[in-house]
Amino acid sequence: MKSVITTIISAADAAGRFPSSSDLESVQGNIQRAAARLEAAEKLSGNHEAVVKEAGDACFAKYSYLKNPGEAGDSQEKINKCYRDVDHYIRLVSYSLVVGGTGPLDEFAIAGSREVYRSLNLPGGAYVAAITFARDRLCIPRDMSAQAGVEFTSALDYVINSLS
Repeated sequence: MKSVITTIISAADAAGRFPSSSDLESVQGNIQRAAARLEAAEKLSGNHEAVVKEAGDACFAKYSYLKNPGEAGDSQEKINKCYRDVDHYIRLVSYSLVVGGTGPLDEFAIAGSREVYRSLNLPGGAYVAAITFARDRLCIPRDMSAQAGVEFTSALDYVINSLS
C-alpha cells in the first residue's frame, strides 16, 4: 500500500540513489504527524456509524430528488447502497490516516470513480456533499485534537477534490 515512506523509498530506488535530505525530511514530518493521524483514525473508527449516517442524511437532504422514481435512491435498497458507499469512503479515509498516505483512497476509491458514477448515472456530487458534510461537522476539541482535526480534514479534502 502506498504511503509517504514507501513512495519516497520507491522513487529513490527507481533513480538508483539513496533518499535525499529533503526525502528524509518528508519522512520525518510524516512520522511526527503519525500520532495525530492515529488519533483521528481512532476517533473516526469509534464513531464511524454516526458519521456515515449523518453524512448520508445530509446528502439526501441536499439532493432530495434522489429519492424520486428513477433516481439513484428511489428504493430502500438503493438508499442503503448509497450509505454503503459513504461508509466505504469513510473507512478508506481511516485507512489512509493509519498508513500516512493516500494509497488506500487512490487504490480502492478514487481511481475510476468518476467514470463509474457517470456510466451508472450516479450523481458524484452527492458523494462530495456527504464527505463535505463529514468534514464540516468536525468540532475541535469535541471530536478530536486540533492536529488530529487537521489530518482528518486533509484526508477528506483529498477525497472531495478527487471526486469533484
